[in-house]
Amino acid sequence: MPQGLQADLAFENLPKPLPEGTGHGRHLARWNPADWPLAADWAPEVGHFLASKTGQQLGAFIEQRLAQGAIIYPPQPFRALALTPLADVEVVILGQDPYHGPGQAQGLAFSVPDGVKPPPSLRNIFKELARDPAVQAEVHSGGSLERWASQGVLLLNTSLTVEEGQAASHAKQGWEVLTDQLIAAVAAKPEPVVFLLWGAHAQTKQALIPARHLVLTANHPSPLSALRPPKPFIGCGHFSAANEFLRSHGRRPVRW
Repeated sequence: MPQGLQADLAFENLPKPLPEGTGHGRHLARWNPADWPLAADWAPEVGHFLASKTGQQLGAFIEQRLAQGAIIYPPQPFRALALTPLADVEVVILGQDPYHGPGQAQGLAFSVPDGVKPPPSLRNIFKELARDPAVQAEVHSGGSLERWASQGVLLLNTSLTVEEGQAASHAKQGWEVLTDQLIAAVAAKPEPVVFLLWGAHAQTKQALIPARHLVLTANHPSPLSALRPPKPFIGCGHFSAANEFLRSHGRRPVRW
């Protein structure tokens, strides 16, 4: 892993003190995907993966780590697929790794439960929303992005689990095979979709996306890169550009 990206992940996921009542310590109890809700139209992709050799190896790895005492987040790895059915996807925001601090990860890229202090990248996402003059963003009283997910914004990480305090600890264990398939399934939709690819890792997935879709790229929103060239995240205007694209295709804009 490039040193800059590794530093980005470590900085982003530093555990922080949590106020009472925020679900501190909520984690994955066991490897049992049948217990993880997901929308029906994602089930064929997920089922095919879980039955594959890679899916079985991933399950064995997670079971082994749990048996060894690892604390794994989030408790519902398929939550993005439960809140945003494939048929409803209008926008994809691609993250890399769940947050690895207690109570942070909730199965949605960049999102944390309300009541948990927003991590640095999420704070910069809110800053860009506030800066974009063409967006009438609703005030976010907390860090949850569930309302985006309910409007067709797929908040997908490329790895769906992580161990406490260890960024990218479940990278290259098999999740990427599934999430590449999910990205390809969205890209196969006949109607154009907006893909927001922030940072070098997300941008490696651009090869999966046909030209009929809108692909917007910028640096990762982490403070280590959000203001740096060549494509600073702050000032990118992606939220208004996404809405303009949706309007141009006769669809409702996202209430960011």
